This record gives sequence, structure tokens and C-alpha cells, in this order.
Amino acid sequence: MSAMHSEIIIIGAGLSGIGTACHIAAEHPDKSIAILERRENMGGTWDLFRYPGIRSDSDMASFGFNFNPWYSDKVLAKGKDIREYVADTARQFGLYDKVRYGLKIVSADWSDADQRWTLKALHEASAETRTFTCDFLVNCAGYYNFDQGYRPRFDGEEAFKGDIVHPQHWPQDFDYTGKKVVVIGSGATAITVVPAMAEKASKVTMLQRSPSYIMAVPDTDKLSILLNKFLPKKWVFKLTRLRNVLLQRGLYLACQRWPDAMRKLLLSQVRKRVGPDFDMRHFSPNYKPWEQRLCAAPDGDFFDVLRSGKADIATDHIDHFTENGIVLKSGQHLDADVIVTATGLDVQLMGDLQVKLNGNTVDLPQKMTYKGILIEDIPNYLWIFGYTNAPWTLKSDIGGRYFCRLLSHMKKRGFSVARAVDRENNGTGTGMLDAFAPGYISRARDRMPRQGRGGPWKVTMHYGQDKKMLTQDAVDDGVLQFESAAAAVPAQEPDLKAIA
Repeated sequence: MSAMHSEIIIIGAGLSGIGTACHIAAEHPDKSIAILERRENMGGTWDLFRYPGIRSDSDMASFGFNFNPWYSDKVLAKGKDIREYVADTARQFGLYDKVRYGLKIVSADWSDADQRWTLKALHEASAETRTFTCDFLVNCAGYYNFDQGYRPRFDGEEAFKGDIVHPQHWPQDFDYTGKKVVVIGSGATAITVVPAMAEKASKVTMLQRSPSYIMAVPDTDKLSILLNKFLPKKWVFKLTRLRNVLLQRGLYLACQRWPDAMRKLLLSQVRKRVGPDFDMRHFSPNYKPWEQRLCAAPDGDFFDVLRSGKADIATDHIDHFTENGIVLKSGQHLDADVIVTATGLDVQLMGDLQVKLNGNTVDLPQKMTYKGILIEDIPNYLWIFGYTNAPWTLKSDIGGRYFCRLLSHMKKRGFSVARAVDRENNGTGTGMLDAFAPGYISRARDRMPRQGRGGPWKVTMHYGQDKKMLTQDAVDDGVLQFESAAAAVPAQEPDLKAIA
């Protein structure tokens, strides 16, 4: 079968993929777009995760699309609502039917002679290999392995007679009513699962090796509710988004500049929530604030279930599993009918795509990122990777806007190829996220692209700086190398929609 050609192919139909496609559809409606998605549904992360209480851990005013305001009084959104929001946005921009599902992208090979990408994709349901070609490839496949989460093995777990469940693979209609539950982990997933499961379970215990910083956030935005009575909704949304972005940045900077003072402040808020008698060692991390992400508890629901007695915390190491629970290093036994291993993600960049240049495999972890969007020496290839200290979609939004500016510049000048070239030996060998300390990142440092000593090669994780760099600074900055259209005219490719 002939290769199916689109001018732009986007890998992934989650928030980043759909958001980027919307920018292209709005700014360059003449460009043909195809979106290739491995799963059978749209939504990415929000279609995959179905565990109890699944929700955003960022406010939706800044986590949602800037061009499609999230009009809701809720600050944090449920997974189902986000999934529907992504699909509704795709419909509004005429992109819903441009998604091709069930396709695992195996490799992408750029040809300098043809000035185009050739993608090999496995259609997993039929085991057929399908070929796609494009002029630009945009990878929005996320940063973790959708097939499996991080799941350490525990001594004696074969002896446990109950259910062991990882949140990434939550069984449909799983009934834990009246059961004793132990949740292993202390990150955002555990903080979400514990209060949600406490509604039906007889008892929930969160078992952590070390604590995380947890901050109660309002579940409804009372100020926005008030302003909506007097101002147009779009005005209120813009004001709320700006306010929240500034508050998030301010909190992060305060934690960086005054870590000891911010630690005391964060822990004092926890103390108010759990009461004077609760053992604060369960909430006192051994790292500084924002060396890992802060966990959000809407209206303090996590603290509420602790105070009510429906849930508790154990801070210890696991010695081994038994038939009916877990023995800790201290000798304490935690009774359990269900064990939830909220032990984290397995980082897998770019959907584990094998990238080639003229048939030769590229060692991506040895390449630097350019403006956090392009990859050194790889032509016509964008990679959307969000923030670790702010909502992910803030970066995908300005990344999509940058891509549209790049397309406009190339069209105006008659260019067909753009690649970032390091002419000044900016490499340092430093990974792009070496300063970020959570376990799932630490386990994957050798899989991360590099960053340079400064300029567009340095990853700042600073929305304000990135916004200026990507949406205002000149596209032609002396680092990008442009090439004109190849002399050879490729054969006309069949239309993607007609074949599908």
C-alpha cells in the first residue's frame, strides 16, 4: 500500500497533541494534518488513568486551553471531565475525524534527499504495518510508558491473597467496598486515591517511605464566581488564568529563594488541617519545597479523612508481604485486603520512538533541546514537553504558537527545512531535568536529552521567559539552519482521509 501523506503529523491525541493541532488548524488552515494515536480513544493520560478520584493537580484556568476557556467553578477537574473537554475541543476545531487510532509508531526516518519523514506504524489490532509520510513531525506522546507503570517487586508478594492493583491499570468495576486498603506511595496519585477510596473502604492506610509536601487548595474559585456576576466570562477567565499563573510562579520562586521559611509555612498549614495531636513526621519531607512537585488536596480532603479516622499514614520501609498484609521494617503489620501500588511512572520519552536520519538511528539522550521544543540536528521535528513546576499545557500552548510562527516564517522565505545547529559548542553533558528530584525522573536521567550552557539550549522551566522566547523573539535567530525546497518534486501521495 502506498504511504499516506500529510504535511504535518502529530503523534498523540491527548491535551498536548490536540492543543497543538488546534493552533495549526486556526493559523494554517491550508496545512493538512493527521493525528496518530496508539490508544483507541482520545484524551491521552486522561483516557488511560481510571483510578478512584482521578483529577488534575493543576487549576483548570491555567491547565486548560487558553483558546478554549474552561468555564467551571471547579478549580481541579475530574479525569472524565478533562477527557470530554479534549474531545469537545477537537470537534470545535474540526480535528476529531483527523485522528487515526490504534497505531503504535515504531520508527520515524528523515530523508535529506526527499525532505520528509517516513513513519512506520504498527496497527496493533490487525498486526499490520502501515506507512505514513509528512513534511513536519510533532511528537506529543508524553513522557511515560503507557504500557506499564513503575512497579518494584516486594519480598513475599506472591503469598498475598488479596488484590494488588497499580493505578495505571485499574480494573473496571473493581469493588473494594468494606475492605482494608493499603496504598503504597506518597505522591499525587496516592494523595488522590486515599480520600477517594476512604468513602467505601473500611480503612485506608497510606504507606510511605518518605513524605511529600501537601497543600490544601480551594475546590471552587469563589472570586471567579463573584466576578462572573458582573463581568463577561471571557474576561473573568483571562484574569483568573493570569492570576493563577503568577501565583504558581510566585510560590515556586519563594520556595527556591526561602526554602526554610516556605517549609515552615507549608507544614504549619498541614498542622492546622490535621490538628495538634497528629505526628508531623508523616508530613516532613527530607527535601526542600519544589525539589519535587507539591501535591494538591482539594479543600483539604486528604487531611479530612485522616482526622475522621477513615484513613491513616504509616511512614516506614516494607520488609515483606504476608497472606493478609504487609510487615514493615519496624515489625508493624498492616492488614490489607487490597494493596494499591501507587509507586510511580516509568519514564519513556517520545513514545519510545526510534528516530533516524537518513537511515541512521539518532542517540536522542546525547542531543540538546532547542528552546525546549526542537532537538539538536533533527530537521522538521518538534517535541512538546511541558513544565515540572507549572501546568503542563502552558508549555504546549506556547510551543504550538511557536510552531505556527515557524511555519509562517518558512512559507514567507520559501524554506522547507529547519534544524537547530549548535555552532558554538554549547554542550555541557547536563540532562534537561537534572535539577528535578522525584524518583521517576531520577530513574530516567540517562534517557533525557541534554541541555546547553545558555541561550536557546538551556531549559529554564520559566513560563515567562519561554513565552517571550517562543512567541515574540525572532524565529531566525542564527541558530536555526534553513533549507529551501528540494529540486526533486515527490510523487503525489494519496489523501489520508480518502484511504482511511
